[in-house]
Amino acid sequence: IFSLISAWQTGEWSINSLMDLPMNILSIALMMKLGLAPLHFWMPEVLQGISLPTGLILSTWQKIAPMALLLQTSHLINLNLTIALGLTSIMVGGWGGIGQTQLRKIMAFSSIGHLGWIIVILKFDPQLSLLNFVLYIIMTAAMFMSLTTISATKMLEISTSWSKTPALTTTTMLILLSLAGLPPLTGFAPKLLITLELVKQNATLLAVMVMFISLLALFFYIRLTYVVTLTLSPNTPNSLLTWRTASRSYSTTAIMNTMALILLPITPTLLLL
Repeated sequence: IFSLISAWQTGEWSINSLMDLPMNILSIALMMKLGLAPLHFWMPEVLQGISLPTGLILSTWQKIAPMALLLQTSHLINLNLTIALGLTSIMVGGWGGIGQTQLRKIMAFSSIGHLGWIIVILKFDPQLSLLNFVLYIIMTAAMFMSLTTISATKMLEISTSWSKTPALTTTTMLILLSLAGLPPLTGFAPKLLITLELVKQNATLLAVMVMFISLLALFFYIRLTYVVTLTLSPNTPNSLLTWRTASRSYSTTAIMNTMALILLPITPTLLLL
């Protein structure tokens, strides 16, 4: 509503002027819709209570509109507000996901952590925030589509998927490492670029804090990777092992998985777009 009223009064979509208090209220409202800490309490519970395809929409498509408004008003946002909420989100995203066994809740806390990285750099470099947001959507969509394909909502279910879909289970493990931000996967690019930009802006202490706090999230990503690839179910399935999936097409999942893994080498090209 605010964006429509502003466009109606000024004749353009860009938002150029707003007082401090209304801008802070608008920013906090948009950040609550994104699920940033400490306004995140709704997101893990809602994501846990819905299906995986709906969770995909909630974690990606639903965040495009508030993120677009934040990018349009990035020059008006309070810097201290973005840093405080960004650091809190990265910490909550890592700390909250450590003790979880439900995959949807883990993805919810993963989303909170990634959006924290996006918000921290929003005031310094909006274009880098946009690139980070696009890569976040690609990796999150690939993870949700993989979980939907193997019908896994708990760690126990994903640990038994190797005998049925070994190729998809392997790429799922790599997507988890990409979400963790390990090289040479796609998820390493935004973390590297954000850290370099913070150092360039003389915010070295902030960059160090962000990287150290992110080790919490790295722990549960690696733990989940271990469950996916290095553990086997103690019970032998009664049915025959199906080494091939059903005859329906999984081309979209394959494309998203590929993009979630190999975009790091073309990061300089993406920065020029």
